[in-house]
Amino acid sequence: MLFNSFEYIFLFLPVVFFLYFLINRLRYATVAKLFLIGASLFFYSWWNPVYLPIILLSVFFNFAVGSLISRKSTVSQRVKKALLLIGVTANLAMLGYFKYSDFFLENINIALDTSYPLLHLALPLGISFFTFQQITYLVDSYKGKTEEYSFLNYTLFVTFFPQLIAGPIVHHKEMLPQFALKSNLIVNHKNIAMGLFIFSIGLFKKVMIADRFAVWATRGFDVAENLNMLEAWVTSLSYTFQLYFDFSGYTDMAIGAALLFNIRLPINFDSPYKARNIRDFWRRWHMTLTRFLKDYLYIPLGGNRHGRYRTYLNIFIVFFLAGIWHGAGWTFIFWGTLHGLALIIHRIWSAFAIRMPTVLAWFLTFNFVNIAWIFFRAKDFDDALKVLNGMFFGKIVLPAALSQKLGFLKESGVEFGSYLGALGTGASTVAYLLAALGAVLLTKNSTQLMNSGIGYVKMTYASLLFLAAALSLNRISEFIYFNF
Repeated sequence: MLFNSFEYIFLFLPVVFFLYFLINRLRYATVAKLFLIGASLFFYSWWNPVYLPIILLSVFFNFAVGSLISRKSTVSQRVKKALLLIGVTANLAMLGYFKYSDFFLENINIALDTSYPLLHLALPLGISFFTFQQITYLVDSYKGKTEEYSFLNYTLFVTFFPQLIAGPIVHHKEMLPQFALKSNLIVNHKNIAMGLFIFSIGLFKKVMIADRFAVWATRGFDVAENLNMLEAWVTSLSYTFQLYFDFSGYTDMAIGAALLFNIRLPINFDSPYKARNIRDFWRRWHMTLTRFLKDYLYIPLGGNRHGRYRTYLNIFIVFFLAGIWHGAGWTFIFWGTLHGLALIIHRIWSAFAIRMPTVLAWFLTFNFVNIAWIFFRAKDFDDALKVLNGMFFGKIVLPAALSQKLGFLKESGVEFGSYLGALGTGASTVAYLLAALGAVLLTKNSTQLMNSGIGYVKMTYASLLFLAAALSLNRISEFIYFNF
C-alpha cells in the first residue's frame, strides 16, 4: 500500500486512526496496541503476504536475543558477546541472502567463467531498514543501554507502519518510551494539525514535483541513446530533484502519519542541497542513516582516534559499505566510494584552514552531489557514461528562436533547433528546474515550517497542496527508496 494511493489516504489511514483511539478511549490500551500492530502488518503484507513471515521471524529472533543479552545477572559477559555476534551475523546474513545473492553469483560467474544460476529472489520490503533498526537494538543491549522492553512495544517499534518500509531509521530509545507513554493514548489535536500539515506537503512533493521530474530523468537515462549537452544536464538535474522531493516527500508523509498517533519520528532532512561542503551535506541528507553509520560503524572502527590516515581509511570503509547498502550493484558501490573520497578530500582541505567563498563552496558541493547521483541512478556504467559524456562533451544545441541573434556561434559548431528533443520537452522543463532550485535554496523546509507553529494560513496552504495532489492521484508511482 503506497502512501500516495487512494486506499491509504482515504481508507486505511482514517480507519486505523479512529479505531485505534476508540479502543484506547474504551480503556483497552493493550488491545489498541495489538490492533495497531495488526494494522501495520496488514499494511506491510498488502504488496505480498509472502514477506510477512520474514519480518515476524526477524522480530521474534531479535527480541529474544536482545532480551538474553540485556539480562544483568544470569548471563556472563562472554555469552553476551557470543549472542551479539550470532544476532548481528544472522541479521546481516538474512540481508545478504535476499539482497546480494544474485550480485555475488553474477560476479563469481564473470570472474571464474562459471554459470551458476541466479536465484532471482524477491527483496522483502523494508528489509534494509528494519534490519538496521534491530542491529542497533542488539548492540545497545550488549552495551547495557536498553531497558526491559515489553514484546508488544518492541514489535510495535519495528512494525509501526509510517516508518516500516523506508524509514526514517528509528532508534529504540526514541520510539519505545513514546509507545509506553499514557498521554499518547488520547487524541491530541495539535499533533493532528501538525501531522496533516506535513503529510500534505509530503504528498505534494511526491505527486506534483518528484513524479514530474521522474518523466524527464527516465527518458534521459533509460530511453535516449544519445544526449546533447543541455539534454544531459537536464537529465541529471531532473533526477537530482526527483530523488530529493521523492525521498523527503516520503519522509514528510511518514512523520505526518506518525504524528496522528502522537508519535514523533526523527527528522531525516534539513535542506541538504543548501550544504556548502560534502560533510555538511551528509549532516543534512538522510540524517538517520548518517547517525547509524557514525554510531554503529565509524566509531566502532576507531573513528578519528587513531591518527589521520586511519581516519581516512575509516571514512572510506563507511561510505564504501553505505554504497553497498543502497543497492547490489557496482554503480552504487562507486557512488559510495565517490562520497568517501570527497569526505577525505574535505577533511584534508579543512586541515589547511583555507576558507572558500560561500557561493563557490555551494556550487562545487551541489554539482558533485548532482554528478554522483548519476551513478546512483544509472542501470550500469554505460548509462552513466552516456549522461556524463553528454554533460561535458555533448553537442551544443540552442533554441531555434536564438539563431538570428546568436547565429555567429554556428561557426563554433553550435546548432539551433530541438534542444531537448530526446526528453520530449522544451523550455517548461528548464523553468521547473529553476523553480525547484529556488525552492530548495530560498525557502524553509517542511520541518521548519511545521515547528514554527500551525495557524489558519498554514492549514489553508496545506489544504490547497493536498487538494492539488489528491486530484492527481491517478498517476500513482512507487517511492524510490522502496527498492532499497
